Amino acid sequence: MASPRGAQLQLSYMSEPLRNVIIVGSGPAGYTAALYTARANLEPLVIEGFAWGGLLQQTTDVENYPGFPDGIMGPEMMQKFRDQAERFGGQLETDDVTALELSKDGGVHKVVSGGRTHLARAVILAMGAEHRKLGVPGEEELGGRGVSYCATCDAAFFRGAPTIIVGGGDSAMEEAMFLAKFASKVVIVHRRDEFRASKIMLERAREVSNIEWLTPYAVEELVGGEDGSLTTARLRHLGDDSVRDLEVSGAFIAVGHQPQSQLVQGQVDTDPAGYVVTQGRSTLTNLLGVFAAGDLVDHTYRQAVTAAGSGCQAALDAEWYLRDTPFPLDREESDIAAAAS
Repeated sequence: MASPRGAQLQLSYMSEPLRNVIIVGSGPAGYTAALYTARANLEPLVIEGFAWGGLLQQTTDVENYPGFPDGIMGPEMMQKFRDQAERFGGQLETDDVTALELSKDGGVHKVVSGGRTHLARAVILAMGAEHRKLGVPGEEELGGRGVSYCATCDAAFFRGAPTIIVGGGDSAMEEAMFLAKFASKVVIVHRRDEFRASKIMLERAREVSNIEWLTPYAVEELVGGEDGSLTTARLRHLGDDSVRDLEVSGAFIAVGHQPQSQLVQGQVDTDPAGYVVTQGRSTLTNLLGVFAAGDLVDHTYRQAVTAAGSGCQAALDAEWYLRDTPFPLDREESDIAAAAS
């Protein structure tokens, strides 16, 4: 497939070409979008960020991604995603996007990174989401050494071990029930006696014999042993202020996610939680030529395989948009420059 007209239009007032597509962010969604757009000869620019690779860079063994029957380390997996996108022509820029100015009418979109303003006809947003953290001592240091944010990913490493789940919503109940299949004991720690989880999820969790409940407690500190792995969760009772130490090998934090949509707030539609809103089962946002994929839009699944799938969708949506939406190259160059300024 030939590149759409305008792929390398050089604007006289800037050194930057007008690109077909810029992908903001990396991880499974961003790199998959890069792979597909590159193979379609769209010559994508991927501004992957200094912390490229997304949340999988913080994960150890990944055992539930198809095609890796023996599992694969998260950072190695993301390096393979990255290499494949680059092999087919994706241009990678390891920098953070500092500003986005998205056209409201399908014109030229601006993406600022590294002090440069890049121009594109289409933008794929793939900034992902971050796990909300407790912000307590030991949490960062013990990440990957007993502290986890995904039971679906890491539960098998805690077979026969005592663990805790921190949280009180449906996600915490789902994580606890999954973890209970592996761990010897799962203690759900929550700040209040009441739970945000739905009645049916609470009932299901209460039927699991090795799930215990501890309220109203908050985690005050996570303590590691001599080998650098988690050994103790220090909890504080929010009523009488007493402190209690639990010997655990795993602490799973399930207090929600924070979509990284700050750069586009007020430009594309977002829901009350900050997730970018897309149209139906597509990746189209409310702005022409702007697409969103991965954990930036996903409330529910938040898996590497679903993120990769939505990255594929975003690439195809962008390709079809560029194919079916002619760019007015017959205008004077000064008019185009004015539209991009």
